[in-house]
Amino acid sequence: MADWSPTAYLSYTDERSRPFGELVARVRREPASVVDLGCGPGHLTSVVRERWPAARFVGLDASPAMIDRARASDPDGRYELADVRDHAAGRGPAGDADLVISNATLQWVPGHLELLPGLAATARQTFAFSVPGNHDAPSHRLLREVAAREPYAAVVGPVERRAVGDPAGYLTALAAPGWEVDTWETTYTHVLDGDDPVLRWISATGAQPVLHALDAHDVAHGTDLRARFDADFGAALREAYPRRPYGTPLAFRRVFAVATRTTGQNDEASIA
Repeated sequence: MADWSPTAYLSYTDERSRPFGELVARVRREPASVVDLGCGPGHLTSVVRERWPAARFVGLDASPAMIDRARASDPDGRYELADVRDHAAGRGPAGDADLVISNATLQWVPGHLELLPGLAATARQTFAFSVPGNHDAPSHRLLREVAAREPYAAVVGPVERRAVGDPAGYLTALAAPGWEVDTWETTYTHVLDGDDPVLRWISATGAQPVLHALDAHDVAHGTDLRARFDADFGAALREAYPRRPYGTPLAFRRVFAVATRTTGQNDEASIA
């Protein structure tokens, strides 16, 4: 897949940041070091610094564009190009940390449920994450339906349903001796402004693989499939998410998990 667009992703910064704030609020321990898996353009680093100003922070992301944007906007911070799977296997550039945290990243990692014990093992105190739980929402169903039509299907191929676990499933995956696990879900109702706001929202995130495939085809063949897809997908989204006098409401479900060590040899040394 082509690289992400930090500018497009940041178009709804406040809405995309809310789950991270809720996640941070449920971390009970005081970390001396923090690793953010999937830090994106670094727009949430300030939330970590405000909560734990003395903690050492490392942001990791697999997108060169995101890492470049984070380094440019926060030149004093540390941001490294890295894969979540490498971090889980102990091969990442950051190493272990008191707090390992991730916001809206693990849903992009194939088989992320099986990675959770390894990721938790890299946290000396707390492993915390949130993932979108809206892959059966109208926005994502319509993405799959429109992409399955011709002429798009021949270019895009089958669109994967990036399913995530529910709170009970994540509890089961993380529950182990010496750990206390808190899982929950929240459905936000974002009110989006402007024309085609749901199209703009999903185009910056969940629709990226489809749009990148269409863009590449247009460049190679001189076609306008991306524009045609945007028109068809946008029309379907406008019907599913009608605009109201106050804006366009978008229900967005998030699933959260916070796993905290209750025993461990590094507890005293890692508390600032």
